[in-house]
Amino acid sequence: MSIELLCRKLGMTQLFQETGEAIPVTVLEAGPNTVVQLKHESGADGYTAVQLGFGDRRAALFSKPELGHFKKAGVEPSRYLAESRLTNEEAEGLEVGQVIKVDLFEVGQRVDTCGTSKGRGFTGVVKRHGFKIKKRTHGTHEYFRHPGSIGAGAWPGRVFKGMKQAGQHGNARTTVLNLEVVRVDADSNLLFVRGAVPGHRNGLVRVRQAIK
Repeated sequence: MSIELLCRKLGMTQLFQETGEAIPVTVLEAGPNTVVQLKHESGADGYTAVQLGFGDRRAALFSKPELGHFKKAGVEPSRYLAESRLTNEEAEGLEVGQVIKVDLFEVGQRVDTCGTSKGRGFTGVVKRHGFKIKKRTHGTHEYFRHPGSIGAGAWPGRVFKGMKQAGQHGNARTTVLNLEVVRVDADSNLLFVRGAVPGHRNGLVRVRQAIK
């Protein structure tokens, strides 16, 4: 299915195979997610989608329109809301108030993970873009980590757009493709994914079936 399950990143650890191989995995608290709203192509929205809610939050922190949205669906207020576009066939088996758990995925399946990467602040071109450090000999002075020339003087007389320079690094939406599901713990709603997942600990991560 095309549903993007809302998860909370718990951190990284390793699992051992029967062969003794250690597999680095990211542990995700995968739901449970609640169906808060369904949109249909034939309705006022003009497209088919499902809105999922995840996480707890005090009711006093919600606005009245938000509380009314959850009350209309007959579900408890959720900290996070996210929408996933679906086909008409995928939306047929869903209904408002339905709970979707980690058993949506299975061991060996390939998934994509979407999250907000860690913010690194203002960084230089070496850390941000992987530029090579200048030689520390032959007259190089105080410019070991600088980008070098960024354009000519006479023509075009300006810096081209898109030139790689220093600036904000991280804190951006990041997607990692084709990660393997190593283990699914349905009792604890835990999903063990091979490799690293974008974001900090306790950050929100959206997991979907691999599209490539």
